[in-house]
Amino acid sequence: MKKLFGLVLVMSSIMMGAQTNSELTKHYEAYYKQMRSQGDVQGIINAMTHLNVLEPSQARKDTLAYIYMTERKYVQALNTIGIDKNTSDSDIAVEVKAISLKAAKQPEMAIGHFEELFKRAPSPLIAYELAELCLQTKRLDEANTHINYGLANSKEDMKRAFYETQTPYEVPLKAAFMYLNALSVYNKDTKANIDAAVDVLDSALKQAPNFNLIQITKNELLRQKQVLQSQTAQPQN
Repeated sequence: MKKLFGLVLVMSSIMMGAQTNSELTKHYEAYYKQMRSQGDVQGIINAMTHLNVLEPSQARKDTLAYIYMTERKYVQALNTIGIDKNTSDSDIAVEVKAISLKAAKQPEMAIGHFEELFKRAPSPLIAYELAELCLQTKRLDEANTHINYGLANSKEDMKRAFYETQTPYEVPLKAAFMYLNALSVYNKDTKANIDAAVDVLDSALKQAPNFNLIQITKNELLRQKQVLQSQTAQPQN
C-alpha cells in the first residue's frame, strides 16, 4: 500500500510539473507576441530564451541567435548556436555564424560559413564578403576568383553600403568590386603596382563619385608613391 501511495505521489508530481511547464510555455508565447507588438527587442530575447529552456528546439536557437546578430550582439549570437561548420545547419544559422564571426574579427572562420552560404545560393553580395575576407587573409587567388564573379554578375540595382563616414552611403556593387580589385592589384606588388591600382580606383570613382573610401585609399597610395620616389631620389653614400 505504501509503495502504491508513493507511486501516486510521484505520478502526481510529474503531471503537475508537466502542467506547470505547459502553462509557462503559453505564458511566454503570449509574452513573446506582446513584446513583438511593442517592438521591445530585449523583451523578445527574454521570451525566446525562456521558451528555449522550456521547450528546446534548434529553430528557436537559430531565431534567438539571429535576433542577437541584428542587434550587433555577435558574441551572444555565437554563444547561442556555436561556431562549428555543420552541413545540417539552417540557412539562418549559417548566416548568423558567418556575419558574427566576421564582426568578431575572426575572418578565417567566417570564410568557411560564407563559402557554405555561397554554395547554397550563389550571389554577388556573398561573393563580395568572401573577396573582402580573402584579401584580409592574403588569399589573393581566391579573392580574385570572387572579384571576377562579382564583376561579371553584379546587377545595376545591387548596392553596397559603407560606414567610414558619419553618414553611411551606398555605391553600386560593381564599383565596390572594382575597389576590391584595386586592392588586389596593389597587394600583388605593393611597390610596382601603385599606378595600376590607382587607375582601377579612378575607373571605379567614375561609376560612384560619392565613393569616399576610394578617395581615401587613392590618397594613401599616392602618398606611398611619393615616399618611394623620394627614397629613390636620395643620393647613395
